[in-house]
Amino acid sequence: MEEVVRTVCQACHCECGVVVTVEDGRITRIAGDPEHPMNRGFICVKGKAAAELAYHPDRLKYPLKRVGARGEGKWERISWDEALDAIAAKLTQVKDQYGTESIAAIHGTGPRRSLTISLLPYALHSPNRISVDLHICFAATIIGEHFTVGHPVTMETGPDYDNAECILVWGGNPTNSHPGRGQRILKAKRQRDVKLIVVDPRKTKLASMADLWLQIRPGTDDALALGMLNTIIERNLFDKDFVSKWCLGFDQLKEAVKAFPPDKVSEITWIPEDTIIQAAEMYAGTKPAVVHSRVALNQNLNSTQTSRAVVMLAALTGNLDIKGGNLLPNNIEGYIPSIALAGVGPWLAPDNEVKAKQIGSDKYPLVAGVDAIFPFVPSPLAVDAIDEGKPYPLKALFCAGSNPVVNAQNCKRVWKAIKDRLDLFVVIDFVMTPSAELADFVLPAATWLEREECCDLEYMGYVAARKKVIEPLHESRDELDILIDLVKRIPWANRKSLPWDSAAECNEWMLAGTGMSFDDLKKRSIIRVDPVYRKYETEGFHTPSGKVELYSSDIARFGYSPVPDFKEPPESPASTPELMEDYPLVLTTGAREISFFCSEGRQIPSLRKLNPDPLLEIHPETAEKLGISAGDWIYIESPRVRGERVKLRSRLTETVDPRVVNASYGWWFPEKPGPEHGCFDSNINVILSGDEPRGETCASVATRGTLCKVYKTV
Repeated sequence: MEEVVRTVCQACHCECGVVVTVEDGRITRIAGDPEHPMNRGFICVKGKAAAELAYHPDRLKYPLKRVGARGEGKWERISWDEALDAIAAKLTQVKDQYGTESIAAIHGTGPRRSLTISLLPYALHSPNRISVDLHICFAATIIGEHFTVGHPVTMETGPDYDNAECILVWGGNPTNSHPGRGQRILKAKRQRDVKLIVVDPRKTKLASMADLWLQIRPGTDDALALGMLNTIIERNLFDKDFVSKWCLGFDQLKEAVKAFPPDKVSEITWIPEDTIIQAAEMYAGTKPAVVHSRVALNQNLNSTQTSRAVVMLAALTGNLDIKGGNLLPNNIEGYIPSIALAGVGPWLAPDNEVKAKQIGSDKYPLVAGVDAIFPFVPSPLAVDAIDEGKPYPLKALFCAGSNPVVNAQNCKRVWKAIKDRLDLFVVIDFVMTPSAELADFVLPAATWLEREECCDLEYMGYVAARKKVIEPLHESRDELDILIDLVKRIPWANRKSLPWDSAAECNEWMLAGTGMSFDDLKKRSIIRVDPVYRKYETEGFHTPSGKVELYSSDIARFGYSPVPDFKEPPESPASTPELMEDYPLVLTTGAREISFFCSEGRQIPSLRKLNPDPLLEIHPETAEKLGISAGDWIYIESPRVRGERVKLRSRLTETVDPRVVNASYGWWFPEKPGPEHGCFDSNINVILSGDEPRGETCASVATRGTLCKVYKTV
């Protein structure tokens, strides 16, 4: 018997529509849904391979309790009731000894059901929702664009690629990281020959198609943005009508960017002066135009100001919320967005008394505490709290949708802190990761093929139903149901942050204001609204002045520069030339591979076949000087974590500058023995640090643009 189910993929965070074929109760095919607005029929290799994870022989099948020493790999199978009762009792012990704020949860990126783990500490009177990667992934853009235009508009849901005449891709590689959206850019270039500008230190597929490729020195994006703003202003290329009516602080910005003429910016960024001018003229002179920015802008110390400068390009040229520009949100009336399930917004967040205790609120008030825009604890600060008890100890940690001993910087320290300092560590996951190996309890999660929930991307104005394709295999459960069941067993918990009796009830809660039920949504598969343009003409921008704030007195009151500025990376050819003798190359890392999502997918046969080894991209000229041949295993070291090194396989390519190397990231080896599973062998986070110096707004750290040395293994 064959059944076909329209649902929504969650192999990454793109939320693409898919059509899944089930024969005799087993998934046989996953294809793209041509009617879904995100991907329009496209599907990437991760989506196609999702059934390989669901049916994987190494999948976690039932709750496990540690019976040996932490990390020894000795486990006992227990029931769900036994697991949740024991965890609830241990949480009460931790609360009684250390206080509720010593309880925390850590999650990875979203939208994923694991984001709901954020609600657990809130229900237990703790503010400590930790993100393993938001400090270098998302937060800086949210903060920077919030203070400038009131909403983030340059990430993958903001740009209207389909109607743009010019597309500027900056610090992202959407054909790999957001492939459904990346396909829109490819289509726009191939079918309409739009102008395409790409800022990237690597010659990606998009860069090879671009009218202009700006091969930037990693970590200097803020200087380039300021130089382009300078060119647009000095050459009178800005939209004078929009600037006069809707921008605040133009004169202050004009004065600030005078310090960044194209010739000076060329020296900083390694991009030819003429190319900088051409890029500014092409973007400003081709309307409508969009900017697509992503995580590379967030992975240095000056990340928030960089994001502010980049979104100002859209503002000065009048490309905000117009057809073919960067769009403000198009929301569905009455719908509660899924971001609420991360405790963001007015719906489920704790009160200010609890928020005020959030780790980082004293130094990073824009991401932690009462004034936070998108509240979370940056993982480097959480590691300090676990390892050193600063500002107070974290003793109980729940982990879902994350693999912190691989994905957090200075991961050997993370490993040791979790192993030696926690009284309780619980991991919810699909497989036994290196992080799960350190847990006291490991709980099996249901995959997206086994769950039902609302899926939304508010900027695109739609809500889709993730429909259950098969029943949860083994004893796996929806993470939200796990949390609800746990909190019910804790008499001192506050149900305000987890107010439902089931995940199914949560789905109804999210839709109640629309007048629809989840069954209604499932019948329709998707509901959407047409975009409304120039909403600011009636609503204003969501800033204190109601205008685009090129000069932000609001951000200045927190002690930050009211106009964007430039800062060199802490280690670079310019800031630390004395290090160049020992560390002569500039390192960039974190580039996305379409086959993997962060550290996920290494055990999936079809995906691993595409990328079997961790790679270091190095220019042939540089490799020849170092005696390195294609395919050699080579060591890499950085001054960020002295005395450590990792091993990667060389990939000789002219797509990188001879002065730059690019290291793949997120590597561990499920086939190697536990508990480490090789997570220190080739994981670039071994040699990258989360320690000071950190970015002033969100504790971002330099993972792109630091220095390194490479040499052949013996």
